[in-house]
Amino acid sequence: MIFDYTALGFHTFDALCRPVTEIPRGGNTHFVEDFALAVSGAAGAAAVAAAKYGLRVQAVGGVGPDLMGEWVLRRMADFNIDTEMMQLCEGHCTSSSIVTTRSNGQRPALHKKGATGGFFVDDSQIDRVLDTKILHIGGVGLMDRMDAGRNAEVAAEAKRRGCTTTLDVFASTSDDLKLVKPLLENTDYFMPSEEEAMALSGLTNFEDIAQFLLDQGTGAVILTLGADGAMYRDQNGTKVDVPAFNVDVVCTCGCGDCFNAGFATGLHLGHSIEHCVRLGQATSAQNAMGLGSQAVVSSLEATMNFMEETPTRG
Repeated sequence: MIFDYTALGFHTFDALCRPVTEIPRGGNTHFVEDFALAVSGAAGAAAVAAAKYGLRVQAVGGVGPDLMGEWVLRRMADFNIDTEMMQLCEGHCTSSSIVTTRSNGQRPALHKKGATGGFFVDDSQIDRVLDTKILHIGGVGLMDRMDAGRNAEVAAEAKRRGCTTTLDVFASTSDDLKLVKPLLENTDYFMPSEEEAMALSGLTNFEDIAQFLLDQGTGAVILTLGADGAMYRDQNGTKVDVPAFNVDVVCTCGCGDCFNAGFATGLHLGHSIEHCVRLGQATSAQNAMGLGSQAVVSSLEATMNFMEETPTRG
């Protein structure tokens, strides 16, 4: 296989600043302490973090013919991410966000969907896309063309070819379940945030949510729970609960996406499920310590040291 990890889906250009307490009224200006640019999104942030960990990474998605798209492609090249399958989508801008990070790490954002809704993987590209050990589909709910049945077809073909499949979403209501459910029978690891999982299921109890999602056909569910850590449940009855690391949070933008990359890195290295979840947690925690997706994530060695040296909550 050419690639260890393929991140298909939502790639976005993020401009972030902090701390933001409110949007200035009228034409006024508020001064901030930090400003950053980042490749983000459920596929983009995961791709960068996995590449920093030494995996051979391929990005599959779309950008627009604009300066933001040029920057996203150049920045991914800085991390040796293969971008041959990143499509230039005429008539679409690059998916972009302005992230107004609060003092507590929360990050209300203004987002333009852009080329995430415009790219499409056709049959002539499928061999290249699926020449990978792990296929991550990230951002279901934002990929207008791919969400109309094609993501499910790609996931099914990936499983037929023996790829490990992981899935993340951008879900706001239970209506989004109809986009996610067709993929779940061919998903090995489904990794929504607690908010996304509650939106999809309409439930609030995490055990009930996990069982609901397992009943939809996925092999395993991993709920990322912010300061409460992460929980893993699978079809075999395995239960793993991992606490969050005790860090000072700067910005939570991209935390779940970096968790996905850390978890996948553990899978790639053949680690136990518990260690995979811990590696995901450590990657997410470091992400939270800086402004912008993967800001503090540097290398697998540094993350292993972080796991040894950093206490957990509770």
